[in-house]
Amino acid sequence: PDRRKAEQSFPFTKAKQASLILPAFGAAIIAALAQIVIPIGAVPITLQTFAVGLVAAILKPREATLAATLYLILGAIGLPVFAGGGGGLQSFFGPSAGYLLAYPFFAFITSKLTHAETPIWKIFVAFVLGDAIVFVGGILSLHFLGKMGWSAAVAVGLTPFIIPDLLKGLIVALVTKPVLKALKNHSYFN
Repeated sequence: PDRRKAEQSFPFTKAKQASLILPAFGAAIIAALAQIVIPIGAVPITLQTFAVGLVAAILKPREATLAATLYLILGAIGLPVFAGGGGGLQSFFGPSAGYLLAYPFFAFITSKLTHAETPIWKIFVAFVLGDAIVFVGGILSLHFLGKMGWSAAVAVGLTPFIIPDLLKGLIVALVTKPVLKALKNHSYFN
């Protein structure tokens, strides 16, 4: 009886608790996968976009956006969470800053377009649309902060990533369905 009374007086439901915890968990996933880096030039291939897309496809828009924003805040205060262990405010003033700053928008759009019943192909399209925003941000920062011409910014900041990011999107789409199926009994994911 006392336990039931204590549970009833606790202001947070399990879904509310999840909505508070999941952004931190999502930020941790992004930070961990960002450490996988394949250096190919001015902008390396990382699993940051894969992680942002996966977190976005699984979480609701609010929590997905908060996860990406928290990830940026952690990096801004100097924690080594960005690609290859980078961090600090200087990351937001370099040639690749636009990629980072676009992550919350990527997360919001991809999450807004996906849910448990979304078919795999629509999850893939949602990833591609969100990822396109990251590339727009990246090309803009390469042009303005990296002092590259538009064609050079596209050549360096987009072209080498088209195939890898399409593959990331496909994997996100294939992984999301079983993850959401496994989580369907939790009140947050209903």
